[in-house]
Amino acid sequence: MKQKYKPLFEPFKIGNVEVKNKFCMVAMGTLAQVDETNSYTPNAVDYFEERARGGVGLIITGANWVESEIEKHADAFFPSPTTNESVYEKIGREITDKVHPYGTKIFMQLTAGLGRSALPSALKDGKPVAPSKVQNRWVDTECRALDTEEVETIVEKFAEAAHTAKKIGFDGIEVHAMHEGYLLDCFTMALFNQRTDKYGGDLRARLTLPIEILHAIKKRCGEDFPVVLRFSIKSYVKALRQGAVPGEEFTELGRDVEESLEAAKILQEEGYDAFDADAGTYDAWYWAHPPMYFEKGMYLPLSQQLKKVTKVPVIVAGRMENPDIAVDALQSGKVDAIGIGRQLLTDPDYVNKVMLDDLVDIRPCLGCHDGCFGRLLFDGGRGSCAVNPQCGREPFVKLIPTKEPKNIVIIGGGPAGLEAARVSALRGHKVTILEARESVGGALLVGGIPSFKHDDLDLIEWYKHQMEKLNVDVRLNETATKEKIREMNPDAVFVAEGSTPIRLNLPGMENKPVKLADEVLKNSGVVGENCVIVGGGLVGCELALHLTLLGKKVTIVEALPDILKAGSPLAPMNEWMLRDLLHFHKVTIISNAKANEVTETGLIIEVNGEKQTITTDNIILAVGYQSRTKLFEELRYDSPFVYQLGDGAHVRNIRAAIWDGFEVARTI
Repeated sequence: MKQKYKPLFEPFKIGNVEVKNKFCMVAMGTLAQVDETNSYTPNAVDYFEERARGGVGLIITGANWVESEIEKHADAFFPSPTTNESVYEKIGREITDKVHPYGTKIFMQLTAGLGRSALPSALKDGKPVAPSKVQNRWVDTECRALDTEEVETIVEKFAEAAHTAKKIGFDGIEVHAMHEGYLLDCFTMALFNQRTDKYGGDLRARLTLPIEILHAIKKRCGEDFPVVLRFSIKSYVKALRQGAVPGEEFTELGRDVEESLEAAKILQEEGYDAFDADAGTYDAWYWAHPPMYFEKGMYLPLSQQLKKVTKVPVIVAGRMENPDIAVDALQSGKVDAIGIGRQLLTDPDYVNKVMLDDLVDIRPCLGCHDGCFGRLLFDGGRGSCAVNPQCGREPFVKLIPTKEPKNIVIIGGGPAGLEAARVSALRGHKVTILEARESVGGALLVGGIPSFKHDDLDLIEWYKHQMEKLNVDVRLNETATKEKIREMNPDAVFVAEGSTPIRLNLPGMENKPVKLADEVLKNSGVVGENCVIVGGGLVGCELALHLTLLGKKVTIVEALPDILKAGSPLAPMNEWMLRDLLHFHKVTIISNAKANEVTETGLIIEVNGEKQTITTDNIILAVGYQSRTKLFEELRYDSPFVYQLGDGAHVRNIRAAIWDGFEVARTI
């Protein structure tokens, strides 16, 4: 261990519970594997054990319902200790018995409910509840206001659920949550709480619910049983259903820092043992689930203020996976412990690797949300990870060493080819990659150029390290041909040829510089001050953001009725933040527009049947990609063990490419 990282591995206490290091796995509800009894599944046991084995000091589970009669939750959404107690207790005991031998502590997160943030599909009757009659976050439905007795019942259920948690070996409770606009959060905010009973009024009165919950748990489980509060320091709500981006001036409608600091002082005096702090609500969802567009350590300016008024530990996540940022935050007094979320999905051994100073072996999180949220929301699958297909699927995608080593040749060193090579080599096969360019990485080499996409480049470096560590024969600047492949006499061939940008042929292209998006990303100096991007998919929109950050004036021309509708869908928090950033940086967006002709002045477009000219210095094409299939077509009939992977099979995204490579290599 590097001496500089030693503070990260010194123990700390939450109440009377000692945590072996400063790393805490924060709650991630999408990875809660739940069955029809609303209990954890055996898969969840393996998921938690894998993270404990990886060295994290404290695990905080995803949300557990404390009840499902007042807010009627759909089955198999979140687990619940109070629904089928005997079933829940048996599997819950398996979790704690698996986690504790590694010296890891585990707290159960208990939630009062979704409140106005509830998706109708998360509720059996589709009817959301809230402190008062306010609009649901997602649909134009008024939430039913809870009566006083119902709120008191929720308090009792917290105590009951916490007692079950303690009985089966959990080390503490995290109360969910004064964040994200969930039910408890709504009770604490004047924006959503217009009650006149004991749960409404001034700040102290609006904190009655989290205080009663705390006292009920302590009374039932003992004063020495620690209770942490998930706590949002700032809401970033500038309007209902509308967040504010970093650096934007706005009037806070939710909870601002000043009020949060007053609330924290009250709550710690009442007996909360720690704060698990962040920012945001579902009205500003990207603050609570930060995409790659945020800087690392994004909450530290907020936690630094919280630390000035707190005596109990403050845990902070928010892109804290850089150990240099983490140790500096500890030593400068901005945090007491480091929250790690998605990075532990990407690499469950993250903590051990930091301790061993094996940073180059840490698989980076891309901040894409495509595996942890996108797969769940769009594909009907379980939450996982775009770059770690084993996450949350540990029992049924184990890598089993081969008994018959094969000679495997992989065409293309993009993400699909690299993952196929990694998994094949791990299983004991002899692997050769033929890459026509001077570096592996494929589309990531260009996609990682914007400052907010640097994690893509880190992923390439991680794969390079894996290839070296696993003795994969990587042949750069070597174009594959069918003759060359046949001479190598492989047992299996993975063809990951990738894709090429689509180039429009517009009349008058000789009049103005017309570049592909890839060309501009490689050399932004080739464009002038005014740019028109034809194509408003992810590539076009991220290029627009990249160019505006470089000081360019950008217009996006999109043929569809809206941007970001072509290609694989983005996770909502990523899409919304990207849209808001484009608006904040004054990118002009023209939809329902067809590019017609390039003139000496600029670009003629047709919008709803009417032509107009956009004056510009240059035109950039970002209208999509098409698969390369030539070599696969030449080889496909040679053997049943010729596989087409990644964009070569179908143009999608990073997750699809990596998962293609993983799944085929896992069984070959």
